[in-house]
Amino acid sequence: MKKSLQQKIIQICDDKISAKGEGVGLSFYAFFANKNDDPELLMEAATWWIMTHKLDHFEKAVKIKKLVQSEMKECA
Repeated sequence: MKKSLQQKIIQICDDKISAKGEGVGLSFYAFFANKNDDPELLMEAATWWIMTHKLDHFEKAVKIKKLVQSEMKECA
């Protein structure tokens, strides 16, 4: 996954957790605007979410953040 997408996911997870608490759930659509202005990046996120990790439509933001952070550490 692109580093810019990883950073965006972590930032949005942090924002959602700060606003609604650690129990907040989200889908991969939370990382994009309501219009399809970057279909390649959207497909990258969808592939990571659905095919790679076989996640449910909604998952806890803390879980997604940890997954992304662990992948970032593996690539470092």
